[in-house]
Amino acid sequence: MGPPISKETVDEIYKIASISLSPNVSGQIFLGLMVNPPKPGDISYLKFERESKAILDSLRRRAHITTDGFNSCRNVVCNFTEGAMYSFPQIRLPPKAIEAAKRAGKVPDVFYCLKLLEATDISTVPGSGFGQKEGVFHLRTTILPAEEDMPAIMESFKKFNDEFMEQY
Repeated sequence: MGPPISKETVDEIYKIASISLSPNVSGQIFLGLMVNPPKPGDISYLKFERESKAILDSLRRRAHITTDGFNSCRNVVCNFTEGAMYSFPQIRLPPKAIEAAKRAGKVPDVFYCLKLLEATDISTVPGSGFGQKEGVFHLRTTILPAEEDMPAIMESFKKFNDEFMEQY
């Protein structure tokens, strides 16, 4: 066993651990910038506007990729994702899938989401966690993966969904 840890070392460890209780200086600066962004005439305003537009444009493209991808799938309907980071497609589950879920002791949309995760590594949240009409099933997913990854993700989802619908 090595030598005991000095009191000074223990004090420094506690100091480092306690930093997580309050925002650090850079976190406070960035939060300040978020609530008070650059204004016209500020040296960083044009860069801020360009970057903000690029981010919002990319989110809109991802929303289109996601919505179009879901709507191209059998038994899936999705409204356009606008003003949010999430899509809530409705999954019209066949009666055999609902029965299989009951046999597995799962709510049908939970069953679908778990099968999707197992087959594709796509993580979603069952709509039953948000409240939905009896017999109507949804899932929630984000549009935040990198834009260049979205087509492959949606293709993976479509392949899974096609196979799931064929199986059930």
